[in-house]
Amino acid sequence: MRRRTTERLAIDAALLVVAAAFAVPLVWLALSSVDPHAGLRVRIPDSPGLSNYSDILTEDITFRPMLNSLILCGGATALTVAAAALAAYPLSRYKSRFNRPFLLTVLFTTCLPITAIMVPVYGLFVQTDLIDTMYGTALFLATSQLPFGIWLMKNFMDGVPMVLEEAAWTDGASGLQTLRRIVLPLMGPGVMVVTIFSFIMMWGNFFVPFMLLLTPDQLPASVSLYNFFGNRGGQVAFGELAAFSIIYSTPVVLLYVLISRRLGGGFALGGAVKG
Repeated sequence: MRRRTTERLAIDAALLVVAAAFAVPLVWLALSSVDPHAGLRVRIPDSPGLSNYSDILTEDITFRPMLNSLILCGGATALTVAAAALAAYPLSRYKSRFNRPFLLTVLFTTCLPITAIMVPVYGLFVQTDLIDTMYGTALFLATSQLPFGIWLMKNFMDGVPMVLEEAAWTDGASGLQTLRRIVLPLMGPGVMVVTIFSFIMMWGNFFVPFMLLLTPDQLPASVSLYNFFGNRGGQVAFGELAAFSIIYSTPVVLLYVLISRRLGGGFALGGAVKG
């Protein structure tokens, strides 16, 4: 009994250390955002205030980059989800000897580091006049997230019974109508998972827009965040950086909160296949 108690205490202590490693940066972020004299140390501000927020809430620093990020990541996410659904449907519904090699190829492409292909992509964008364009950057972001989106979407789509589609085909529905009106509504949590994952990965992507977008007015918030690291008088603006980071993470948190109910739902198929 004493040995089991010691092991449990050791496990609890290890978990507390891990929790503290994640909690300390968040505590520093919250405290530094209201500290006019913030530094690297985690401390309670002597005179807390909202001066850091008032300094960054301008069109050039926050509003335009945030709008660019929403347009860029929102459009790329919508394109990823639509393309992933169209690609996953035949993989899930039609059996072929090429399905497994194709899925393994898709899974392999998710392991490729983005830095390994940016040089040829940059040359391709220059030759096709896609460099420094929002739609070109959105296309590449969607393409980079598409392999994993297809893999996730196909696994969720496998859980929708075929008998529902066969009934719709009997009533004269086409394949696209069946996908849009039967399969996708029933796999709503899966679509939400792909949407959240794709949006989060694109929202935090710094390297791709940094390489493909050249005009300062088109840069998203993930790139403008770099301006707080030594570009203002040679010193890092820790307080403004913390305040901007909190604002920058708000859309992702709101997106998750808005669709968290759908994520906790599941496939409501209990009575759909009875009788």
